Amino acid sequence: MNAALFFNLLLNGVIEGLIIGLAALALNLVFAVARFPNTATGDIMTVGAYAGIAVQGLGISSTVLQMLAAIVVCMALCVVLYRLVFRRLQGRSMLAVLLASIGLAFIIRAAVFLIAGPEQRVFQIPLQRAIDIGGVALQPSMLWLAVTAFGCMAVVFAVLFLTSIGRRMRAVADNRALARTSGIDVDRVMVALWLLTGAVCGVAGMVLGINTVVMPENGWNILLPAFAAAVLGGVGSPVGAIVAGLVLGIVQELSTPFVGFTYKIALSFVALIVILAIRPRGLFGAAVKVR
Repeated sequence: MNAALFFNLLLNGVIEGLIIGLAALALNLVFAVARFPNTATGDIMTVGAYAGIAVQGLGISSTVLQMLAAIVVCMALCVVLYRLVFRRLQGRSMLAVLLASIGLAFIIRAAVFLIAGPEQRVFQIPLQRAIDIGGVALQPSMLWLAVTAFGCMAVVFAVLFLTSIGRRMRAVADNRALARTSGIDVDRVMVALWLLTGAVCGVAGMVLGINTVVMPENGWNILLPAFAAAVLGGVGSPVGAIVAGLVLGIVQELSTPFVGFTYKIALSFVALIVILAIRPRGLFGAAVKVR
C-alpha cells in the first residue's frame, strides 16, 4: 500500500469513524441516563436525513438549513417517542424497554418506506476541486463533514459538563432516586436528554446521507457498528463512543485493500473482540462519579 492510498483511506476512515461515533454517542447518552440501549437510534437518524432531503425538495439548497431541519425533526421525534412510549415504561425491565425500541425502529423504518419510497436520494452538493496535498486528495465536502461532526460533539460535551442541565443529567445517570430527592425534576431532565439525543441523531443522519446516499436502510446499516463502538468505548461513556467510533472507522477503511469492501466490517469486530478481551469494560468503561 503506497503512502497516498494509505492517507486517502485514513481520511475516509476518519469520516466514517465520526459518523459511527455520533451514532454511538446518541446510544450512550440514552444508556447513561435512561439505562437502556435505544435500537431506534439509527432509524431516527434516517428520519433526519430525509428531513434534509425534504427541505432540498422545496428548492432550498442551503446545507445549513437542511441540517437545521434534520435537527428539529429528530428532536421533536425523540420527545414524542419519550412522551408516548419510553416514559410509560420507566421502572420496567431493560428487556421490556429494549423490545419497545426495536418495535419503534421497525415502525419508523416502515413509515419512511411508505412515505419516501425505497429509491435512493442524494444531497445536491456543489462540485468542488479536491485539494491535493502530496498526492492525497482532500475533498472540501469531507472537511466540512468533519468540522460539522466535531462541532456537534463539542456542543454535546459543553452541554454535559458546562451547563446546569448537563450536571443534572449526570446526577440522574449516577443515581435517579437520589437526584429526585435532591429536588431535581427528573422528567424535565429526561426531556432535555431526548432533545440532545435528537440533535445528535439529526446531525449524524445528515452527515451519513451527505457522505453516502439517503435510503430507508441507512440507520439500520449504521446501527451495528454504532453498538460496537458504544461497547468498545465503554457503555455509557460519551468520550469512549467517539474514540471507539474513530478506531472502528479507521480500521474498516484501512482493511479495505486486504479484505474488500464486503468484509471490512468483520475486521473492525475482530478489533472489538481483541480489545474487550484485554479490557472487558471497554476503553473508557470506568465508572464516573458525579459530585
